[in-house]
Amino acid sequence: MLFIDPNNPDTWPVGRTQYEADALAFCRAWQRGQPEFVLHTSGSTGTPKPITLTREQMRASAWLTGQTLGLQPGDASLVCLNIRYVAGVMMLVRGLELGLPMTVLEPASNPLYGFLPDMQFAFTALVPLQLQTILDEIALKNRQEFLPMLNGMKAILVGGAATSSGLEQALQIISAPIYATYGMTETVSHIALRRLNGPDRSAWFTALDGVQLGTDKRGCLNIMAAASRNSLVQTNDVVDMRDARQFRILGRADLIINSGGVKIQPEPIEQIILTKLAESGLSVRLFVAGLPDERLGQRLTVISEQVSVNSEQWAAVQDAVRVQLGPYSVPRAWLTVPAFAETATGKVDRNQTMARLL
Repeated sequence: MLFIDPNNPDTWPVGRTQYEADALAFCRAWQRGQPEFVLHTSGSTGTPKPITLTREQMRASAWLTGQTLGLQPGDASLVCLNIRYVAGVMMLVRGLELGLPMTVLEPASNPLYGFLPDMQFAFTALVPLQLQTILDEIALKNRQEFLPMLNGMKAILVGGAATSSGLEQALQIISAPIYATYGMTETVSHIALRRLNGPDRSAWFTALDGVQLGTDKRGCLNIMAAASRNSLVQTNDVVDMRDARQFRILGRADLIINSGGVKIQPEPIEQIILTKLAESGLSVRLFVAGLPDERLGQRLTVISEQVSVNSEQWAAVQDAVRVQLGPYSVPRAWLTVPAFAETATGKVDRNQTMARLL
């Protein structure tokens, strides 16, 4: 664990692990005014690739986040995302630029372990698995000391993967504002937020000030912002635009399944299945894919990690999908694998997992 006071570099400790040394090396490079930094994409949609970001891009992103969330100098932040990727690096940049004292932890499933109950942070960013683990600890092991730590924050960001409907329901016990983030390395972290809890909870992402949105002929989102040096960033995310600033994600264009000539977006199917299983108390990682089929071309298949379903649960899942999305979206099979392949940032690697099955 590292404590970094952005206003007093002379007090910074020596890193005891390689991870701590890397975090300190970045902070010192930033304090020296290094003009460019090379980061790598997460690899969730392909081979990780290096991307060069300028200091000006990263500063613009940090200040926009601070302005949006009302962060002030002296607000303590908990940095528990991997600092070798953009989400973690930008937590360091926000701390350095906005004057936020930082407690830096190597990523763990529950980053709140080890702190005294009265420890207070104003700001943190988590991946869904970390938030789910914390909530499970509160609900199943009565670790009630974690709840006031969360509730004392000005803002909690959740990103890196989609939040399930079960997680969104569980996190309603937290009163501090929780926001799902939308962004990528190319946009220097998030460019839009979606409130997940409380009376302002929403299904729609709202772009931050100054961010311009549009779509291409596929219906995929494109983005222009100061953090992207005002150049157009084209995504593969199919979206429904509510207006010029709000959108919701329907799925990725490169994940569309062609089954019997019908093009199907798997992500809405996954959400229905997860919601239905949560009603039975089942929490499982899964995704829907198209496996080769001689007659259909691709056969809609649920692929889950470790957990399977009985015949009654399977029938209920299929019925729920049929009612909400129609017969063509009903999965035909359920396969269970011992473990999903993952990217370096802990996201499910669909392609590698599928390759093990084929």
